[in-house]
Amino acid sequence: MRAVRAMVVVPGLFALTDTVIGDLQMATFAAFGGFATLVLASFSGTRRDKVVAHGGLAVAGSALLVVGTAVNSSAWIAAAVTLPVVFVVLFAGIAGTNAAAGGTAALLAYVLPAASPGTMDMVGSRLAGWWLASVVGTLAVLLLSPRPPGDRLRAAVATSAATLADRLDAALRGAGTDADRDAAATAKHELLAAFTATPYRPTGLTVADQALASLVGMLEWATAVIGDGLREYPDLRAVPPVERDLFAATRDALRRIATLHTGGPEPDLAQLHGAIRASVAALRRMPAGDGDFADAVHLAFHAQTGALTVRAAAVDALIAARRADPATAAEQARRWYGLPAARAHRFAVLELAWRHANLRSVWFVNSVRGAFALAAAVLVADLVGVQHAFWVVLGTLSVLRTNAAGTGSTALRALLGTVLGFVVGAALLLVVGTGPAALWVALPIAVLVAAYAPGTLPFAAGQAAFTVVVSVLFNLLVPVGWSIGVVRIEDVAIGCAVSLAVGALFWPRGASAVVGDDVADAFREGGRYLAQSVNWALGLRHQEPEPARAVAAGLRLDDGVRGLLAERGRQHLATQQLWRLVGGTIRLRLTAQSLASLPSPDAGPDPVGDALSGQAAQVADWFDDLADLLVRPGATGPSRMPAVATRIPTLMPVAAAASTATLPCTLWVEQHLQHIRPALDTLVEPAGEVARLRRIPWWR
Repeated sequence: MRAVRAMVVVPGLFALTDTVIGDLQMATFAAFGGFATLVLASFSGTRRDKVVAHGGLAVAGSALLVVGTAVNSSAWIAAAVTLPVVFVVLFAGIAGTNAAAGGTAALLAYVLPAASPGTMDMVGSRLAGWWLASVVGTLAVLLLSPRPPGDRLRAAVATSAATLADRLDAALRGAGTDADRDAAATAKHELLAAFTATPYRPTGLTVADQALASLVGMLEWATAVIGDGLREYPDLRAVPPVERDLFAATRDALRRIATLHTGGPEPDLAQLHGAIRASVAALRRMPAGDGDFADAVHLAFHAQTGALTVRAAAVDALIAARRADPATAAEQARRWYGLPAARAHRFAVLELAWRHANLRSVWFVNSVRGAFALAAAVLVADLVGVQHAFWVVLGTLSVLRTNAAGTGSTALRALLGTVLGFVVGAALLLVVGTGPAALWVALPIAVLVAAYAPGTLPFAAGQAAFTVVVSVLFNLLVPVGWSIGVVRIEDVAIGCAVSLAVGALFWPRGASAVVGDDVADAFREGGRYLAQSVNWALGLRHQEPEPARAVAAGLRLDDGVRGLLAERGRQHLATQQLWRLVGGTIRLRLTAQSLASLPSPDAGPDPVGDALSGQAAQVADWFDDLADLLVRPGATGPSRMPAVATRIPTLMPVAAAASTATLPCTLWVEQHLQHIRPALDTLVEPAGEVARLRRIPWWR
């Protein structure tokens, strides 16, 4: 459908503006504007979302077109202006999937006038062509679109919640099997795959989008904590009735989460909250000296942690389905952004931009690389004196990838495709000639192939098809024959050379280097957050834990992993090991978040509380050591990490040693620390592999 739309709209607009209106500038910008709107930009969401996205592209493209026209008289001015303009356009992709998807299309509106001769009196014709393409292209998208297959991410959310509910139901009936466990794990992996399938988040900055992103994380965490509980208590028929009721309420909430996005009933939060309170009350009524008390605490921890996680997921699901009240959304904003609820939504965009404004962010790094690459292309094209500087810049943009190796392989394919397109275009012109009738027949076919190629044909084939389109378009404007193809080969070669140089100079390792730093930051900040949360839950800290830095590190890691998975390279960490590290950061942060959500008791220090605080500090130190291994791979080898892990001794039986006033909080903290400890050893091997890969030169 994308190809059909482009085949109808682009030649039609070109014919209208070139032959009927007779305006060369309008024709050029209508043709390339149509290609930008219908091929380069691929917006998702509802019809309203697409209208808003296309409208935003039209407005942004208009501003960029005016700026590009204003600066093209001087190569040095154009290059200087290109730096901030390109950086802002690329960095704006942090705002969401549609902002990221429209970046290249918006840049086309800038580089075409910035790298082409023209004066300000041409702006009117150029804007007319751009807006004509924007309006007609948007209508074509709305009228000629296939039936949407459904929101893959929301469907994966529903499947994960339903499968986890099925596993709980089987355990409640005493019929749980390994197949139930494997099904829940598979559904979780499919959910994460749907969430990380694109180089940018499939959710934007609206409240509903943020809730959906949070829901994915909460379901991943719920699968882990419920799985841990069922591993120890596979037959829930044998547990006390109060805990069995809590597991049943958790199952019911998961079932409703699974159907909420299709109009199903809302999760019964009151029922779930009542079951949690009943579990807490039953535990408080049990004498601490009872021999079964420790076992009861352990079971209650698993039941209550799973229920609290699912309760948070249910609130996220209500917000994502736009069925929650504003006060609830504001309260959840604390968890999303790590900010006070009153500020979180209002300053979401600025806060997100600030958290990405550093060299640990893949978005920031890639935006800087892209800005320098296009600025250099603009300058080199002018200094070399090429006939069509725009093609040099476009060649740079099309082959620039996140690492030097990826850029090099893409550049070779781009040149191969351009040469192939030149051969096909030259043969076409030799056969049909440069007469208008033959070229008008060839143009729709060439556009059809060029629009069909992205995502379906090899990159070289797309470059070949676009070269044919260019040859036909320019021969319709000024019949020069096959020589136009030779010029394009030369220009694309220069653009590829610029990309290779910038890729080698600016972060040649690409996302892999940034991800290593992001994982280290997530571990370091997560450990700090955990230590603060433990002291808060024990009453040893009176200021609320500060989650902002841990949340920011998690967001940067999420984007970095997407960039890494989108790269093509030979030195990547195995996907399973990568997810083990990422999962470790998530478990650490959410454990700290769970403890931070507890009320801080008004109690003085006691030996058990001090011991648990020391345990949390040791865990934080362990994660600091793990982060050091990731950031400074040459400083220490991976072999020291298992030894560090043994520094964390087994926690004392707090039920016998804690005072009555501090018993509930100390037990809860002890269970959280016991829950996180077994995962530590599994992080050493993938961290060591990251350290090994970072010692290998990028060109090998």
